[in-house]
Amino acid sequence: MSASSKIIRTTCPYCGTGCGIKATVSASGEVGILGDEEHPANFGRLCIKGATLAETLTLNERLLHPRIFDKRASWREALAMVAGRFREAIQTYGPSSVAFYVSGQMLTEDYYVANKLMKGYIGSANIDTNSRLCMASTVAGHKRAFGADIVPNVYEDLELSDLVVLVGSNLAWCHPVLFQRLENAKAARPEMRVVNVDPRRTATSEISDLQLSIAPGSDVALFLGLLRHLDRSGKCDASYVALHTHGFDDALAIADSWDIASVAKATGIEEASLQRFYELYAENERVVTVYSQGVNQSIHGTDKVNAILNCHLATGRIGKPGAGPFSVTGQPNAMGGREVGGLANQLACHMELHDPRHQDIVRRYWRSPTIATKPGLKAIDLFKAVSDGTIKALWIIGTNPADSLPDADSVKAALASCPFVVVSDVVERTDTSEFAHVLLPARAWGEKDGTVTNSERRISRQRPLRQAPGETMPDWWSICRVAKLMGYSRGFDYGGPHDIFREYAGLSGHLNNGSRDFDISDYDDISQRDYDSLSPFQWPRRKGSFLDRRSPRFFANGGFFTPDGRARLIATPFHPPKKRGAGLFTLNTGRIRDQWHTMTRTGVAPSLSRHIVEPFVEIHPADARALDILPASLARLSNAHGSVILRALVTDRQRRGSLFAPIHWTQQNSSCGRIDALVGANTDPISGQPNSKGAFVGIEPWPAAWFGFALTRNKPSNVDAGYWALARTGFGWRMELAGLSEPEDFEKYARELFGVTADSAIAIARVEDFGRGAFRFLAHQHGRALGLLIVSREPVEAARAFLCEKFASHDPKDLMSLLAARPLSHADCGRTVCICHGVGAKEIEVAIDGRARTVETIGRATRAGTGCGSCRPEIQRLINEKTSQAKRAMAPAEDSPQEEHA
Repeated sequence: MSASSKIIRTTCPYCGTGCGIKATVSASGEVGILGDEEHPANFGRLCIKGATLAETLTLNERLLHPRIFDKRASWREALAMVAGRFREAIQTYGPSSVAFYVSGQMLTEDYYVANKLMKGYIGSANIDTNSRLCMASTVAGHKRAFGADIVPNVYEDLELSDLVVLVGSNLAWCHPVLFQRLENAKAARPEMRVVNVDPRRTATSEISDLQLSIAPGSDVALFLGLLRHLDRSGKCDASYVALHTHGFDDALAIADSWDIASVAKATGIEEASLQRFYELYAENERVVTVYSQGVNQSIHGTDKVNAILNCHLATGRIGKPGAGPFSVTGQPNAMGGREVGGLANQLACHMELHDPRHQDIVRRYWRSPTIATKPGLKAIDLFKAVSDGTIKALWIIGTNPADSLPDADSVKAALASCPFVVVSDVVERTDTSEFAHVLLPARAWGEKDGTVTNSERRISRQRPLRQAPGETMPDWWSICRVAKLMGYSRGFDYGGPHDIFREYAGLSGHLNNGSRDFDISDYDDISQRDYDSLSPFQWPRRKGSFLDRRSPRFFANGGFFTPDGRARLIATPFHPPKKRGAGLFTLNTGRIRDQWHTMTRTGVAPSLSRHIVEPFVEIHPADARALDILPASLARLSNAHGSVILRALVTDRQRRGSLFAPIHWTQQNSSCGRIDALVGANTDPISGQPNSKGAFVGIEPWPAAWFGFALTRNKPSNVDAGYWALARTGFGWRMELAGLSEPEDFEKYARELFGVTADSAIAIARVEDFGRGAFRFLAHQHGRALGLLIVSREPVEAARAFLCEKFASHDPKDLMSLLAARPLSHADCGRTVCICHGVGAKEIEVAIDGRARTVETIGRATRAGTGCGSCRPEIQRLINEKTSQAKRAMAPAEDSPQEEHA
């Protein structure tokens, strides 16, 4: 680091792990990213998304100026219109005619003022957040059991535990740094055991000692059987139950009929595996149950959460080193949003909307003219109210509901019909922003200033790394300006996020005296200087209390936040999922390793599109055979809500009768990959969380007449193909293409795709095999490739990683390799597995053949897995597959096009 560079400590903006980042900013503004070895969440580790954050600090596709009706406007004009239209709707139709839909990617200070404006000044609770889609069932389950929304344990417990049970959590891909902490702990203590409960064999399965491939929706039955086993084996803690809980007998009465045979029938898990799981849980006092979206995103998600909590409460294994239930959150500030009351059924600082005393506390502290007294519309109901005309004005901040909400096509129709839509975002074009009457340019990561809370209740600072570009402004600023223009000047006169944080901390301790869990009042008089240098800390941090700093866990000795201080064990009857109709499959949705939400940030980083580049569907080989769906072919999924076209990944990691597809693709980067168009708007009756992992769909081959793979330096303005998927590269763009009928002239098609006119001086080299329907077109000028299109009647077989590398080159000698579609002088490295060091699957397989049989020896031979470590589970899978002689049915050959999409 040069003398003129500076180090800025900040926080990663992706999952809820909340990793610390040490950014080095040079005098010229260049940013280098390293993990912060002093941050207690990650101790210097970063996943590949965090490690490549510098690539996202680009102005490509940024929204830099306000826009009204898609024309540039001033901030004064835009804010006046927002305030005027909201004020007009309230005056004409009442406070319930307006709504905010906000995001777990907002900073706490932004969240706080949005919640304050809606609930304390407008007087409605019509503010909800996309956290409703991922963590609402955990919130409801925590409150039913504990009396408050508290994660009782800390990350260290993953390392101290003797048994870690992962339920509906692909930790290796969705929380890679936590996975690495677990992986390292298991390596240090081989006697530690890991059980993975998931319908699919995922990357996380590679670390597990026991994989329970559970039938979708049957988690409650699994944990009812566990509770029964714990009771009958004498492992329940009678003293803890008697002193600190209520409801044990009722919960046990529901569980009493769930013997091993009944659980096996409901879950599809073999009796021997169930017995082993139950015995492991009974034998180990130090057990942590980690759960995430696979539990939450269900029509019975709240009951699933409470079924898990019941087992920990019944055994007293909660809030102790190495023992307790642990909900890991999916967004960087989902926890902060819950703390400030960002959900439609909450007040700020974990106070209750239905409690008159809490209403009075908040209103008096805010000195607000009113306070919401009844719950507002939760996310699904909110957009239904937009659709039926109840909501006249809607402000969407930092989220993309046209893609992320269930029944996504209906959401688009609702937005199109809404009289007034405001969108605050960092990018100019999203599937949601096309419906905005006013677009407000927000600041992105690297420009924001405020705080976030991670999954272990640790509050950390996000700090700006550079001057904000264009006319971008923080969300708190635009919200406060609108509030003032609406006539609420006194409550929103903040000088900056420090002032907001200080007020927030004060409210958390106001008239609290230990009666409420969330309390950070030790910071209610924090100075600007101390806020600027604030180190990560865990709540609670009560005014003047040093005990909080010594005891980071909750409930080892009771002390619940119910009226009598006792936890509630909740009776959770099992409701079997609805039966699929003939020919239908259960669709599971989720994330992949290197992408995030709808790719508005990760999609601009070329490195993050090297691992998986297009939307896909996992299907079991037997199901694929029955439907004549070939590996790497295209498949159409459909139901009454909509349809998508996805690349088929045939794998026995998937259960029969089930499918898996990722959530990330939108109309901005694919022709028809918006998976939430298939998910119905069915919700948990308690939490309001959608059932995102239980849609029923049909699947059939999509009869492509041709397939294509393309590279181009310019983003195509229009893609004439029934199927396409677009991904950013260092030189421009790469595309997968297919069509139901062949173009009349493929060379003309290629020119249009590349943006090259027929009369230009740019040459087109071509290779043709009309009999096989195979064509290759290479546009080049002065020895530099400008566009490459490879066409085939079968899924294209090409060394894609190699072609991307050579296309970026300016060496004329590389043109022949591009036209050949494969290396001419050395072996193809295969699809990229290790992004940090650019190591391909075939290189790893060669190392395995050379007797490198551990992740560590693979690392020494190839460097794969020695960077951020995100690829280590996939390396382990390759080792396992290569060394076991039982190959999966229909596994792709090494040169199969499916290898590019595996």
